[in-house]
Formats: sequence, structure tokens, C-alpha cells
Amino acid sequence: MAKSTVLSCIQPSGELHIGNYFGAIANWVKLQDTYRCIYGIVDLHAMTMPYNPEQLRQNTEQMVIDLLACGIDPAKSILFIQSLVPEHTELNWILSCVCSFGDLTRQTQFKDKSSQIENQTGGDFISAGLFAYPVLQAADILIYRADYVPVGRDQEQHLELSRDIARRFNNQFGPFFPEPKVLSTETPKIFSPADPDKKMSKSLGPKHYIGLFEPEDSVRAKIRTAVTDSGVLLPSVTMSPGVENLFEMLKACGKLDEAATLLKDYETGELKYSRLKDAAATALVELTEGLRTRRAEISGNSAAVMKKVRAMSEQAREIAGETLRQVRALVGLPAKN
Repeated sequence: MAKSTVLSCIQPSGELHIGNYFGAIANWVKLQDTYRCIYGIVDLHAMTMPYNPEQLRQNTEQMVIDLLACGIDPAKSILFIQSLVPEHTELNWILSCVCSFGDLTRQTQFKDKSSQIENQTGGDFISAGLFAYPVLQAADILIYRADYVPVGRDQEQHLELSRDIARRFNNQFGPFFPEPKVLSTETPKIFSPADPDKKMSKSLGPKHYIGLFEPEDSVRAKIRTAVTDSGVLLPSVTMSPGVENLFEMLKACGKLDEAATLLKDYETGELKYSRLKDAAATALVELTEGLRTRRAEISGNSAAVMKKVRAMSEQAREIAGETLRQVRALVGLPAKN
């Protein structure tokens, strides 16, 4: 029986942090054993925000290396670079003609990212690409006729738009695209060690995130200074966000027995937060050291790595090209050959 197809993509935004890893990438690695997985590095999406061209190139290559270091296996999955598969942009135009202006105005992330640009640059230039990129995101998914997309809550609205576009296309031109479903998986929610009420994010500054390949001294320093109890708790809350965040980090690293023991001590009032911090830091160091070693091995042969990802991007083009061939026939465009 053929495996269902899972599609997921990531922007080449520079250094990965443990929130990215536990929230998405570790799950990608697990999914490879069950599904036909296609993973993309979407460099075209990165162009919707202010960027430096050379930095974009470097970030894209680095993301390839980082994902391979994390366990994305070319023998099990396809890992492609979006701009090397131009069929995405052709399907993007076709789908933009079956997506309404009103649908795009209701996408909440456009407002959030517009505000972010204004705060960062002090200017008021917002690209049309930022407004329309949910259609390209739909093309990324639909061109592989994906059955499932693992997404977080902040992306559910965009996946629903992809489903709406697929439905409208099918109604207008005949049944063709499957409506992609959310692949719900249990993923830890990791917050900033400096402000555990906020999601871990590089945009908040260095003290708010722990890099996935960060050196031991830096990891331990950030956990040592992590916020624990930050004030009086509400009657309905039994654990402060900071303490809960440290427990989540420990469990996400697979230290379930150690977390259970420390939790018992917490419940009896015997836990010193220094013990919890030491345990969380040690678990994270074990993770980051292993990943750093693996990344160093892969980086030493970067030319071969990029040759491999170009070959995988050609595999993606074959799949995307067949989809586009059928789409062109359905919408009334001439065959290319």
C-alpha cells in the first residue's frame, strides 16, 4: 500500500533554536519512518521580508546542512530548495486566479509581519509578495498533492486557505487536488528562558533563545539565569511558567524519569531550582553537542551536500512537473511539449 504524502517547509532564517527543533524538526525526522515525506527550504518566502541577498544564499545552504545534521535522511525523504523548483511559482499564479482578494485580507499573519517590518525599518514599504505569499504556500503544498501537513496553530489559517483554494479549483475545473489535512502530533511548546510568557524567538534577542548548535558554556549560562518564579500565582495555577518551561525542556530531551523525580520533589516543596536548572542544562548540552558534531562532519563536505540537494530538488521537480502538466490541461493552457 502506498504511503500517504506529508509536506512541510521551513524558511532559511538563519540559526535554528531548540524551539524550532522540538516544535517541528524532531517530528519531521520521526515522520520519515511512516510517511512519504517531502521537505522544502522555502527561500522565495524569505524574500517577502527585508533581506540581504548574500545572507539569503548562505542561510539556505546552512539550512540544508542543519536539517541533515538533525536527521533528515535523503534515503527516506526528499529535501528540496524551493527556488530550484520553478513549477511552484507557475502554480502560484494559476492558484492566485482562484483565490479571492478577501481571503488574503483575512490572513492575520500579514498584519503581524507588516507591523514587524515597520518596527524594524521605520518605513512603510510592505511588499505585495508579503500580502500574497499564502497562495505560494498553497502551491508548495498542492503541487505535491500532499495528504497531510504538520503545522502549528499559527499556521492553521494558511492551511485552511490551501484547502479552500483546492476546493475552489476542483469545483471550477474538476476533481484533482486532495484537500490537505492537518497532521496533529504532540510537540513540546518551548518558551523564552528570559521571559517564559513569550514563545522562544530570535527576534527577541540572544537571551531569549537557545541555539540548536550553541556551545555548552552559553547553553548553561542561559539556563542558569532562566526565570523561575516571577511573582504571585493565580489560585488556579500550580506552577509558574518559568518552572514549567524548564520541565518541558527536560522532557523534550527525553529525560522523562529524571523529570518525574524532580516533579515529585517540586510537589513536596523539596526541589531546589538549581537542581532543575542543572538537569535541564545537561540534557540540552547532550543534545546540542551531538548535533554540533554531526553538523561539523557534514559541513566538511558542503560541495557534495549541495550537489545532493540539487539532485533531490530535481526529484521534486519531476513530481511537481507532472502535477503542473495536468493542471495546465485542466485550466486551458497549451501543453509544453
